[in-house]
Amino acid sequence: MSERFRPFPWSLRLLVIPAAVLFCAGGARADSGYWRHTFFDNGSPTAFYFYSSGRAVSPSDLALRDGKLPIASSTFFTPPNALRVSWRSNRGGAWDAQVHVEDFRNREILFRGDTLFFWCYSPQVIPASDLPRLRLADSFGHFSKPLALGEFIHNLPARRWLQVAIPFARIRTDSLYAFHPHRLQRFILEQGAPDGRPHTLYLDEIRIDSSRFAHASASASSDSLPAPRDVRASGYELHVDVSWNPVSSPALARYVIYRSFDGRRFEPIGIEEPGITRYADFLGKTGVTAYYKVAASARDYRQSPLSATTRAKTHPMTDAALLTMLQKECFLYYWDGAEPHSGVARENIPGNDHLVATGASGFGIMALVVGMSRGFIAREQGIARLGKIVNFLAKAPRYHGAWSHFMDGRTGRTIPVFGMYDNGGDLVETAFLMEGLLSARQYLNRSNPAEAALYRRITHLWRTVDWSWYRISPVGNALYWHWSPEWTWYIHHRITGFDETMMVYLLAIASPTHSVPASVYYTGWAGQSKNAVEYRSGWSGTTDGDRYFNGRTYFGIKLDVGVGSGGPLFFTDFSFMGFDPYDFTDAYTNYFENNRNIARINRAYCIANPNHHKGYGPDTWGLTASDGPDGYAAESPDREHDFGTIAPTGALSAFPYTPRASMAAFLHFYRDLGDRLWGPYGPRDAFNLDQDWWSPIYMGLDQAPIVVMIENYRTGLVWKLFMSNPAIQAMLKKIHAASPASSEAEDFSGCQSQPAFAHCRSARSGRLYGENPAVRRRSLAPLEPAPGKGRER
Repeated sequence: MSERFRPFPWSLRLLVIPAAVLFCAGGARADSGYWRHTFFDNGSPTAFYFYSSGRAVSPSDLALRDGKLPIASSTFFTPPNALRVSWRSNRGGAWDAQVHVEDFRNREILFRGDTLFFWCYSPQVIPASDLPRLRLADSFGHFSKPLALGEFIHNLPARRWLQVAIPFARIRTDSLYAFHPHRLQRFILEQGAPDGRPHTLYLDEIRIDSSRFAHASASASSDSLPAPRDVRASGYELHVDVSWNPVSSPALARYVIYRSFDGRRFEPIGIEEPGITRYADFLGKTGVTAYYKVAASARDYRQSPLSATTRAKTHPMTDAALLTMLQKECFLYYWDGAEPHSGVARENIPGNDHLVATGASGFGIMALVVGMSRGFIAREQGIARLGKIVNFLAKAPRYHGAWSHFMDGRTGRTIPVFGMYDNGGDLVETAFLMEGLLSARQYLNRSNPAEAALYRRITHLWRTVDWSWYRISPVGNALYWHWSPEWTWYIHHRITGFDETMMVYLLAIASPTHSVPASVYYTGWAGQSKNAVEYRSGWSGTTDGDRYFNGRTYFGIKLDVGVGSGGPLFFTDFSFMGFDPYDFTDAYTNYFENNRNIARINRAYCIANPNHHKGYGPDTWGLTASDGPDGYAAESPDREHDFGTIAPTGALSAFPYTPRASMAAFLHFYRDLGDRLWGPYGPRDAFNLDQDWWSPIYMGLDQAPIVVMIENYRTGLVWKLFMSNPAIQAMLKKIHAASPASSEAEDFSGCQSQPAFAHCRSARSGRLYGENPAVRRRSLAPLEPAPGKGRER
């Protein structure tokens, strides 16, 4: 495209993007309204569209890749790709090509509008009689009568995009019950007339909307849309981040990003939904200068004028600079992507705009502290955001001091996402939130009224959590996850270790106002009761570690504490983002050593790869809980819980434990997989190479651990802040004093006079530890040398 703006350019001609150019499509969507209308806009830059299927019965043919519809990366209506349907219809045969709704977490399949729209294109004229038929299916499994596309298209012209509009009034059910077009789940093309000739049809922008948005103009720009302003570009090793100020207009439907390599000819390379003002352009090599413009686009696809030009150049980067880049991009999930009314973390993007998660918000607060410390935002900006978050939390409903798992970010209203019984306090999510708040409180060390007031308000929130209530009774020997004023203890979920929830017991013992006895740590968290043993073996399917202490060896690595071979990797970061595992040795283990071994076992399992998943190896590891091809799942390093999905947060959040291996994984995720994995908030939530699936979402629980645990590896910042709370140090002493005289418990009394990192042998079991766990850590030096030039000081 020339320097002079031409609106709606791709409606007029075929656009060709060089195959060597790699890019990240789609971006992180955070606008529910966008998904109330969009059924399909783009797919990941892969060979086929994951959310599709097809089948042909001979002698008819349908071109498929692994049973799915191919992606066309050089022909599209909205960039960067479209779907390609190539068929031959013969008498006696049949075929169908199905596009499925992208059913990501917390997306309600409920479209708004009265008309189905889609755009189609063919390299050659297709007569109306030769076009396929269209059938639709809803989320209840009901389906419509087939419609002949020729009734709506007539003859499809060659090499020109044409919009098809089908009023819902024309759609009739063909199943036992009524078809619901607003619950559309599958868009199905099927064999029409058996003409015996090959045809190719490209599909793009399948939407449900009002009939007034039909027949977009290709000759005029939108009068109501101003051009995006303050467009900026930052070049990194292999990609460029483009950002801009949001356009405030009810007509806005999407942003269109344009790129040029010579500063003159600009081509569209991607779109973003209205709620996102960032785009990651993955160029794939260093030394490339690229120029960018951005346009706003209306629901009828008319565009604003193009923005001013910005440019950036990719360049070689050191390991330290790459880590900073990774931290910043993941941090932006909680800064740019936060729920705007409350400032807290959305559960996932894309997802429900106003569904915020309490635990993820605690993680986001720790990421906010890192962002201020690293200069990603000004301290004043971060303090203002913290104030907004605390205001929201102070007004939100609480249940004996605990917040609910999910809230509406506009009102604080409890949202029982996991069913009607989940309408009260969630002690685990509250613990993760307080972990973040207590870390942030210690960061507020400036002698100014704003920080002093915020310090006091966080202290009030901390003091008003009634941890002791969640024992059920004053003599209860364990803590319980949920309580509801309507259902009381109906969700009778005992919090039992070892898993991600240790923070609950630590904070409950540390509480200055509503504490529980330190003995509950050993009767509840590390309990040996029948209930505790059955709980551990029940979720894991093994008796290894069902008594908390494990002691077995996996891939030559000893595991002191943990069920089975260690479980998902989020066990080693959720409670340890603030709580320093170096500083804690209980009756069973030192938790830095134990967490490191869990990470090492996870990686060793992926190298062994007993389930033979594609891509697993020394640089592709990190089995944990994440989004997956079949929804959210917690994957573990054992054959029963390993489904082939790798979540970058697993290996990247293990940086303090395995810096060399984590750095290798990061470089692989970025340099080798970045064209599909990288987006505006860093690596997407997960991927599965068996199925060539790349998560369309980011999750609030997964991006912050990357930011925070890398910072703990580099400087120990969040560990230092959280551990500097006086109540935490007092809690450690209480747990040490309550340690039981167990045959399985370790005795480090003979280690007290030895150096902190000396080898130390337990007097009780005779087991040799790689460091002295009885002495408080004074240095942040890792047990494993860092990559490159060494660890930052």
